[in-house]
Amino acid sequence: MGIPNFIFSLLVFFSLILVAFSVIDPFSEALLSLKSEINDDSNNLNDWFLPKSCDKICSCSWSGVKCNSNSSAIIGLDLSMKNLGGTLSGKQFNVFSDLIDLNLSHNSFSEKLPVGIFNLTNLRTLDISRNNFSGQFPGGISNLENLVVLDAFSNSFSGPLPADVSLIESLKILNFAGSYFSGEIPSEYGSFKTLDFIHLAGNFLTGKIPPELGMLKTVTHMEIGYNSYEGGIPWEFGNMSSLQYLDIAGANLSGSLPKQLSNLTNLETLFLFRNQLNGVLPWEFSKIKKLKSLDLSDNLISGPIPESFSELKNLRLLSLMYNDMSGSVPEGISELPELDTLLIWNNFFSGSLPEDLGKYSKLKYFDCSTNNLVGRIPPNICAGGVLERLILFSNNFTGELYPSLSNCSTLVRLRVEDNSFSGEISLIFSNLSDITYVDLSRNRFLGGISFDIDRVSSKIQYLNLSYNQELGGIIPEKFWRDNPFLQNFSAISCSLSGNLPEFEFCKSVSVIELRKNSLSGIVPESISICQSLVRMDISNNNLTGHIPVALATLPEISVLDLSHNSFTGPIPIQFGNSSSLKLLNVSFNDISGSIPSEKSFRMMDTSAFLGNPRLCGAPLRPCHRGNGMPSGLELGSRRTQKLAWVLITCAVVMLFVATAVFGVLHFRKRSEGRWKIVTFSGLPEFTANDVLRSLNSTETTEVEVVPKLTNKSVCKAVLPTGITVSVKKIEWEPKQMTIMLEFIKRIGNIRHKNLIRLLGCCYNRNQAYLLYDYLPNGNLAEKIQTKRDWPTKSKIINGIAKGLCFLHHDCYPAIPHGDLKASNVVFDENMDPHLAECGLSTLLATSNTETGQVSIKDQLYKDIYNFGEVILEILTNGEPKNAEASTKGTSKEALLREIFCKNEISPSDPIQEAIKSAFEVALLCTSNRPSDRPSMEEVSRLLSRSKPERRSR
Repeated sequence: MGIPNFIFSLLVFFSLILVAFSVIDPFSEALLSLKSEINDDSNNLNDWFLPKSCDKICSCSWSGVKCNSNSSAIIGLDLSMKNLGGTLSGKQFNVFSDLIDLNLSHNSFSEKLPVGIFNLTNLRTLDISRNNFSGQFPGGISNLENLVVLDAFSNSFSGPLPADVSLIESLKILNFAGSYFSGEIPSEYGSFKTLDFIHLAGNFLTGKIPPELGMLKTVTHMEIGYNSYEGGIPWEFGNMSSLQYLDIAGANLSGSLPKQLSNLTNLETLFLFRNQLNGVLPWEFSKIKKLKSLDLSDNLISGPIPESFSELKNLRLLSLMYNDMSGSVPEGISELPELDTLLIWNNFFSGSLPEDLGKYSKLKYFDCSTNNLVGRIPPNICAGGVLERLILFSNNFTGELYPSLSNCSTLVRLRVEDNSFSGEISLIFSNLSDITYVDLSRNRFLGGISFDIDRVSSKIQYLNLSYNQELGGIIPEKFWRDNPFLQNFSAISCSLSGNLPEFEFCKSVSVIELRKNSLSGIVPESISICQSLVRMDISNNNLTGHIPVALATLPEISVLDLSHNSFTGPIPIQFGNSSSLKLLNVSFNDISGSIPSEKSFRMMDTSAFLGNPRLCGAPLRPCHRGNGMPSGLELGSRRTQKLAWVLITCAVVMLFVATAVFGVLHFRKRSEGRWKIVTFSGLPEFTANDVLRSLNSTETTEVEVVPKLTNKSVCKAVLPTGITVSVKKIEWEPKQMTIMLEFIKRIGNIRHKNLIRLLGCCYNRNQAYLLYDYLPNGNLAEKIQTKRDWPTKSKIINGIAKGLCFLHHDCYPAIPHGDLKASNVVFDENMDPHLAECGLSTLLATSNTETGQVSIKDQLYKDIYNFGEVILEILTNGEPKNAEASTKGTSKEALLREIFCKNEISPSDPIQEAIKSAFEVALLCTSNRPSDRPSMEEVSRLLSRSKPERRSR
């Protein structure tokens, strides 16, 4: 009996072990193994653990796991948006033979995509989008013969697109956009039988677009733009009979528009903007009756808008801006009932706008700026009751604003500057309750600032009336009170008179420009209320009284121009305590006393204080105490005699010193030689003496004038005819003069829209003054922390790249910039970037043997590295000062997340891809090995994908 009992006990023991092992089913075991590979910092998989007991598959209750109806198999795994990361081996996927849906999207999985996924032969949906899978897309995708959806959007795949995906006959959605795929689109992609959606945009695809794609009869949505193809649009695309949406924007397309596209009778959206398409706009496009959005902007298209476009009754968006189109705007355009956005700016359109524009449609955005249009504003432009943006600047429009704009109650932005509008500013601004931006500058308005304009919309932020030279009138008494959100007010050269009104409710105002008027009286002490004021220019008026102390206490004030008025009294000493003040211009007043001695004033140019005979102190002449005799001294006394001898001795010493100094200066002057000048395009003929007088800090009648500029200093100067220039001083050895002058002439003769112009050079044997265009809006270093949207940042980055590319590739031999940094990127009146001090570092290196031995190639590599650093500064609002230090020890993903956070970009925002592209360019440019850095031509091509989708206007 003992042995049977022992055997029975042994059987019971082994059965318990088997039960214990059977608790961990293979599916749950595989998922626990998968969990062990995953970085789950947010603990989103905290319910992935084994319970004490469970029926069938334990993991059916876990988050993201979906089982079939009887819990016998896992059919879905959704790990999307769980903040997961790590590298997946894929060894666990063999277990999930019944899996239908796998979603790993919106995480941070990295390195290679596990090929084990391709064993899931029942899979219908595979979503790996918005991760960081990298390397070449692995082979074997065709094993997923039941796959319907393949979404790999926004990863870091490289190498060619997988051709074998075309073997999946069931596939309906294919998304390979937003990675680094290169090479051509496989011609096999034209063989899909059931494909509905294809998205390949935002990669590095090249070559010609395969005409075989025209065989995709079932595709309704195609996006293949933001690549760099060769050639044009295949005419075979006209065979895609089901196509509703076609986007090939920003793809380097050339050639003309195939008229066969008019066969796409189901097409609703056609985006071909930002290419190099040319030729005329085919009239046959009017056959695409369902067309709602047509954007052909930023191309080289010429000719007129076809009259036949009046047949596109469903058209809502028509964007033809930035082309070479001409002719008049067809009357039929005004008859399109659904049209809400019409953008035709920056072309060569002429004639009048259609009389009925706005009458039959709900026009919301209209921009025809920078053309040759004439006539008046169409009287029914606001008839639809929804017009928000009306942009008409830089044309030849005439007439008055009334009555066309009298009832535009929905208007938010109005720009009519640089035209020939006349009459009174007759708008009933109190009816424009939503308007925020009004620019009426550079016209011929009369009749003063109407008393209705001081009841402008309470939302208005920008108001510009400048250069309406016969406007006249006064600034209304309650102007500031009735515009509490106004930030920028400009009324330059408007013949305004009267006093400055009291500054009430002006806490939002940052810019006030009132120069070149006839304003009189004092500056009210209530200016202290304007706590946000950054820039105030009230020069060239008839203002009087003391400079208010209140101005010196404004916390944000940076530029204050009070010049050419009749101010009296001293400069308030409180200005010396201002941490924000960069320029205080009090020239040509009746200011007396001493200039504050703080460093900020010593850094200001002499020209800011000229024309005040009773003003002294650096940077003007020193201030001296009076030399009167002390009362109580009697002439002839012993004490007086001693003092007289002391004074006489001092006078003799001073005379000796003065004679010695004069001799040294005279010798130096003779040794330096006479001043000469060389001028380039853009600077009128002046003598060297004319220029030097403009730079001098004191009035003089000497033939030869020596400006008091320190070495390498920069100042602003006004030349005899009123031209304002920036001046930089350099010094050289006499033996280097000839070679350096040749280099200066070379720099002076180059022209590019993103380079600051060198206008001239005034020089002698030992030194030179370089005269540059004066750009009024400061430099990037000063504005780097200013919050900007991505289109604005992209504009700055691309502008810098274009200027640098011109120096490197369009100048022969190449000209290295030599000192590219944020402070050498300056902005013009339109906030377009220009590179300053181009080649100056190379020029100065010619007198330095050690530096001069550095090769041009090495200097070009340095430029590219510095450009990468500037990109990083722009992306992070100025934080990284050194690329190597800012990227060392930090993952690319972490840096990107930080950049997205600083730019307030949400995870779903498509702009993420453009920012990511610019970030990748910055990393390439700052590669440790110079030979790994791309050329500026390559950089410009890479940046084409990071451009904004639309320009802000």
